[in-house]
Amino acid sequence: MTRDRQDRILAYLARAGTWVTAGELADVLGVTPRSIRSYVTAIKARAAGQSVVEAGPNGYRVDADAYAAFRSAAVVDVTETPRDRLYGIVRRLVDSPDGLDVFDLADSLHVSESTVESDLARVRLLLSEAELSLTRRGGTVALAGTELARRRLLSRMFREETERGMIELEAIQREFSFQSLSEFKTALIDMLTERNYSLNDYGIDNVLLHIAIAVDRVSKDRHVPESDTGAGEPADGIPSDLSALIAHHFDTVLGAADIDYLAYLLTTRAVMRAPDATDPGYLNRADLDVVRSIVQNAGEEYLVDLSDEDFITRLTLHVQNLLRRAHEHSYSRNPMARSIKTSYPMIYELAVYIASRLQQHGAVEINDDEIAYIAMHVGAHLQQQQSRSDEVLRCVLVCPNYYDMHLLLRDRVTLMLGDAIEVVRVVTRSDVSWAGLDADIVLTTIEPPVPDEKVLVIQPFFTQGDADRVRQAVSRIRRVHRRALIKDEVLKYFDASLFLRNEGASSEAAMIRRLGDLMVARGIIDEDYVDGAIERERMSSTAFTDSLAVPHAMEMTARSTSIAIAVNESSMPWGENRVNVVALIAFSASERANFQRVFDQFVEVFSEREDVQRIVRRSTDFTAFIDELVHTMDS
Repeated sequence: MTRDRQDRILAYLARAGTWVTAGELADVLGVTPRSIRSYVTAIKARAAGQSVVEAGPNGYRVDADAYAAFRSAAVVDVTETPRDRLYGIVRRLVDSPDGLDVFDLADSLHVSESTVESDLARVRLLLSEAELSLTRRGGTVALAGTELARRRLLSRMFREETERGMIELEAIQREFSFQSLSEFKTALIDMLTERNYSLNDYGIDNVLLHIAIAVDRVSKDRHVPESDTGAGEPADGIPSDLSALIAHHFDTVLGAADIDYLAYLLTTRAVMRAPDATDPGYLNRADLDVVRSIVQNAGEEYLVDLSDEDFITRLTLHVQNLLRRAHEHSYSRNPMARSIKTSYPMIYELAVYIASRLQQHGAVEINDDEIAYIAMHVGAHLQQQQSRSDEVLRCVLVCPNYYDMHLLLRDRVTLMLGDAIEVVRVVTRSDVSWAGLDADIVLTTIEPPVPDEKVLVIQPFFTQGDADRVRQAVSRIRRVHRRALIKDEVLKYFDASLFLRNEGASSEAAMIRRLGDLMVARGIIDEDYVDGAIERERMSSTAFTDSLAVPHAMEMTARSTSIAIAVNESSMPWGENRVNVVALIAFSASERANFQRVFDQFVEVFSEREDVQRIVRRSTDFTAFIDELVHTMDS
């Protein structure tokens, strides 16, 4: 029974926000319903009496208030798990330069010597990725490796022990007993802002963890030798200011090697020199040319405008630090990675394209967290470009004339909802020609003769409650519009010969090849496209939701646009997820203009948990699948 699976259950229930059956949870985790019951029991034990998970006839659901209290209190299971024991052993080894006696270790942990020997084998696997090794002389085991490698290992373990790798300031304070960490962070941000740096708060919290570890290690007389940093040249002025802040807030003086390394981490992970900085050397011109070329190709491939020089400059500044991190395999964590991929699949796809070209240029690997940071740059730029008219709905206001009440109502509606609707016409008669009201939404103070989804009755004196109801209606209408735009378009890409039911595969690549073979047989794509889809999958998982994977190649070289789909009642592993639906999308160059709309909306259709469950359950054949897909798009 692993803590990770318990945490995944809690996270899934929290996202669902309603009852979830044991069968659905079992499918998500790839275990049996009986195992789910065991995990829920363990969660309740960890929660120490808090009703975090409720059980009932409809399955399980999370109590939002109890879950929030559980997370904030960081309740620890009284029963130590194997991972807890493993990390505990590593911490003792890190703090014991002369090593540990295996027999004494077993006694202190209240386990057998054979259990400790088994744990030490797992320790060796953990150390193999940390530039450390385990040495042994008789019954004594010790760590071999640099102080810097030990600190990196401590940082990695701390991140893995926090939920989904998200570092919280409170957790760092609890771990290292630092009460002034928040004040230190404030002072650090002020110092960096004065030096004209743009801040990445997620990255700053990561660096704060390294600072806390450094202060803790130095307090135990464990220093980083001058030659051990490998940090390169830190930004001018940052090391001295950082040293002074640490001495003031933690009453600890770090050596030059420690300070230089921490300053290096700070300037490559947490901050970026603002583009309007006066320092002429802040931007590498060669990197600027490379990024400009890459985004130009990305814009041409996906038909978006990425030519803005300010955007290119900011992205280049980010890329410079990204490449330095990637060369060291020391990536910056991004807790928004999952939500960005799920909510903005097309923007994430653009980021994957850019990252793939950067990988080729820099001969490095770029992980999902770093891709998500690129997506944040791309998304912010594209959002600024987005036309307001694309989002604002056209509204007709019906308010029979009584002095100037219709004018007051129009002004109040505009004031409260101007970012969502535009009043294009005001009807001041009671004998309304309802069929002739050409608008996305109609707000009326009188009841229509026949109910209509786009007609909403409001009060003459427009209230906040009215505004809330209108916003909900606007959100629903926008969704209907988006799905209506693609329904006929998406449906023409499906074919009965490209449909599989309950046909799993041993791996992502195997499933891609299975679906790809169907397309190759029909002359839609060639083997190079299949290889390209597998290569794209290696870059970053295409599991964009909890149930859907959308593998595809980055080059639009298909002879025609088609979707081959597998719908399976039993989920299969896909990256870190498990999915029931796999859709291999092949786009041709002639359909390039439709890619963004179809890709985004196809993912959206499969984003609602209840919709996916219904589609999977009822799609007994191709005809039933199309019927359920149409029903979902129309709902």
